[in-house]
Amino acid sequence: MKLTQKALKAINNPTTRRRLMDVLGCTEFTISRYIQKNSDNLTKAAAMQVIREVTGLGDSEIFEMTNY
Repeated sequence: MKLTQKALKAINNPTTRRRLMDVLGCTEFTISRYIQKNSDNLTKAAAMQVIREVTGLGDSEIFEMTNY
């Protein structure tokens, strides 16, 4: 699953990146790379909790809906 551009922009700030670093146990460089590449690692439960809390967005605004 991928995040929407709206969600990626909302989390791409130093404070949120720091919170994601803490919950995912990685460096800020890694978080920046996850955001740039729209990594599936951003959809892990701990990261999603932070993203929902920080952005106030609903799942339909956070996740890209893809049709297969």
